[in-house]
Amino acid sequence: MEYVLGNEWEISPAGGATGDAYFAQYNERKLFLKRNSSPFLAVLSAEGIVPKLVWTKRLENGDVITAQHWLNGEELKPSDMNNQHVAELLHKIHHSQELLNMLKRLGKQPLEPEDILFELKQSLSAFAHLVETPEIQQAIARLEEDLEHIKYDNKVVCHCDINHNNWLLTESKQLYLIDWDGAMIADPAIDIGMLLYWYIKEEDWVEWLNRYGIEASEDLFRRMKWYVTSQTIMQIIWYTSKNSDKEIKHWLQYLHHLLIND
Repeated sequence: MEYVLGNEWEISPAGGATGDAYFAQYNERKLFLKRNSSPFLAVLSAEGIVPKLVWTKRLENGDVITAQHWLNGEELKPSDMNNQHVAELLHKIHHSQELLNMLKRLGKQPLEPEDILFELKQSLSAFAHLVETPEIQQAIARLEEDLEHIKYDNKVVCHCDINHNNWLLTESKQLYLIDWDGAMIADPAIDIGMLLYWYIKEEDWVEWLNRYGIEASEDLFRRMKWYVTSQTIMQIIWYTSKNSDKEIKHWLQYLHHLLIND
């Protein structure tokens, strides 16, 4: 990254799964750099959903480097997810025609429940012991049974990983949702379900949905649970691939909880 900015910049890795993100600082100037971000980043920046995009540079090898303002702030805590601003920003994202148009131009196809179920089965096939796990078998059967009841045509841009550590609150109280690599055109129940199930007490769901801007309904709750169940299985598969026994146990227990509270 030094040859992009110059030797006077202090550059350090920003972590992340890909290793393609960096922090850069020169005196009081601070930037967040990333290699080969999606062109989607420009629209997210223009919409005020991620920190402002400062510049984009294409290198001779074809790589594209983007620089965003590096802002002082902190990740939201799990208890912060019931904040009014979280509901408002998620509503803005799900109702942005600009974001939707850009993902369509980038060739994203709408994600259907059938696609998710197919991917789940494909991923599970690599782990025979998971396929034989009673909770997994029961959950897959439940997903298959409910498939025809969760059709939803009004697809929107979904972040698909609204974990609390992807929300950034700056010192000036500006809220951003970052890490958009997994964004899809899909049922908004994917995002809403993850947020409500993982962070909000069930007795507060109706109030949260009102703040978001929709009414609670059995149809929405059915779709939310379907997607949360599938996401939970994906978590189990992920942590199995990493041999993380503690996390595997946690998510299997959570899956059991979902199944017995139907």
